[in-house]
Amino acid sequence: MTAPLDTLGRPLGNLRISVTDRCNLRCAYCMPEEEYRWLPKEHLLRFEEIARLARVFASLGVTKVRLTGGEPLLRHELHELVRQLAAIEAFDDLALTTNGLLLAEQADALADSGLKRITVSLDTLRADTFEALTRRSGLERVLAGIDAASRRWPGRVKLDTVVMRGTNDGEVLALLDFARERGLELRLIEYMDVGGATKWNPQAVVPREELLALIETRHARAEPLPDRERAPAERFRLADGTVFGIIASTTAPFCGACDRARLTADGTWYLCLYARIGLDLRELVRGGKSEAEIAARVRDVWTRRADRGAEVRLEELARGPLVGLETLRRDPHLEMHTRGG
Repeated sequence: MTAPLDTLGRPLGNLRISVTDRCNLRCAYCMPEEEYRWLPKEHLLRFEEIARLARVFASLGVTKVRLTGGEPLLRHELHELVRQLAAIEAFDDLALTTNGLLLAEQADALADSGLKRITVSLDTLRADTFEALTRRSGLERVLAGIDAASRRWPGRVKLDTVVMRGTNDGEVLALLDFARERGLELRLIEYMDVGGATKWNPQAVVPREELLALIETRHARAEPLPDRERAPAERFRLADGTVFGIIASTTAPFCGACDRARLTADGTWYLCLYARIGLDLRELVRGGKSEAEIAARVRDVWTRRADRGAEVRLEELARGPLVGLETLRRDPHLEMHTRGG
C-alpha cells in the first residue's frame, strides 16, 4: 500500500504508542489532580496485539514509533515489546519518552532489545521544585537515569522541559548548561492546554519568543537550523555548537506539518492530541479482523482527517482548559497521560 494522505496532504508517518495510562509522578501540567479513573486492565493491549497493530501502521507508511505513557517504564517487561517492534523492518526510528525514575534499572535491557533513542523529561534541577511540581520525590533517580541513558545511547538522548512561568522558568539557562555539559539536546516546551491540564491558564505559558530572548541574554544569537521537516521542535544552534529545540505548540502550532497519530494502551487510535473521538482498534484486533482489513479501515479514517487542534485552540478568544474535570472523569481517554504526549 502507498502511504495515505489526509485532507490537508499530511502523510501518516509517525505513531506514538501509549503502553499504560499509569504514572508514578503527578506533574502539575499533566496530572494536577489527586484521583484519576484508570483504564480497565483487561482492556489493555497485550504486547502481541500492539506489535500486530504496529505492523498494520508500518504497511501504511509509518516509519517512526515512539513509546509513551503515562510512564511507559511502569509496563512490566517493556523491553520485550521493544524487541518485537525493533524486528519490524519498516521502522527506521524506535524511541521512548520517560520521566526517568526507573530508567537506570532498565536502560541496558531496553538498549539491548533495540531501542534506538530516548527522551527524558527534566523540568528542574532543584529537588524542592521537583517535589512541588511532581508531588513526589526522586530527582536523584531521574538524574541517574539520564546518566545511564547517556552511556547506552550516546548522542541520541534528549531532555524535555515543560516551562511554566513562576515554577521553573528561572532555570532555563541552568538546564541548557546541564544539557550542553553532557552532550544532550534540550527541548523547551510551551505549557499546553491539552486534556488533563485542568489548571492551565495562558499567563503560565512562556512563549517561544521569550525563551529565545532569555537564552540570547547570555549567548549570542541562536541560529535557526533548517532541518525541522515534520518534527515538533524548532531547533537552534548557539555559537559554541550547542543545539536546543523549542516546541511552541501553544503559541505557534505546527498542525500543517503534523504526521502523528496516537494509540492508547487500550487500543484507541486518535488523529490529534486534541481530538475528542478516537477509533477503537482493539475491537478490530480481538474481533478477528485481518491486518489487511484493519489497514483498510485505518487508511479510510486517515484520508478523511482534517484535524488541526492546536491551531483551532489558538483562534479561540476566551482560552482556558480544554475540558473540565467532570468531563475527564467521564472519559479518561481525554487525559494527556492516557493518549501520550
